[in-house]
Amino acid sequence: METPFDDRYFMKKALDQAEIAFESDEVPVGAIVVVQNQIIGRGHNLTERLNDVTAHAEMQAITAASNYLGAKFLTDCTLYVTLEPCAMCAGALYWSQVSRVVYAAKDPKRGFLHTGPLLHPRTVLEQGPFAKESQELLQRFFKQKR
Repeated sequence: METPFDDRYFMKKALDQAEIAFESDEVPVGAIVVVQNQIIGRGHNLTERLNDVTAHAEMQAITAASNYLGAKFLTDCTLYVTLEPCAMCAGALYWSQVSRVVYAAKDPKRGFLHTGPLLHPRTVLEQGPFAKESQELLQRFFKQKR
């Protein structure tokens, strides 16, 4: 029997954050940070609202998790994000020393995977569930914009 705290459960929580971004007319990307099956950081894109190109979902979630822990390193934490992180966010994930990154949809245009290794050497990277749903939400958003 599956525990309610698995990759699908946590990626769904990240997808919920992406939905909030979508409803706020932001690029619909959501992220959460988890440690010991507890969500300690959440975020969704706020680049339009804050007029800040660095206000990506991952950055919001990293900051919230660091504030929760009172520490800059996120060792033993997992970041769930609905879109493959960009190079900027991968750099932040590197410096935070997050232990694991699980992403849903690939980003062949701006994702960091095509630029070479940017994560901390001990970070495990996996593609997780809800790739289709995350991709569809992004497509719906940009279809409305065009």
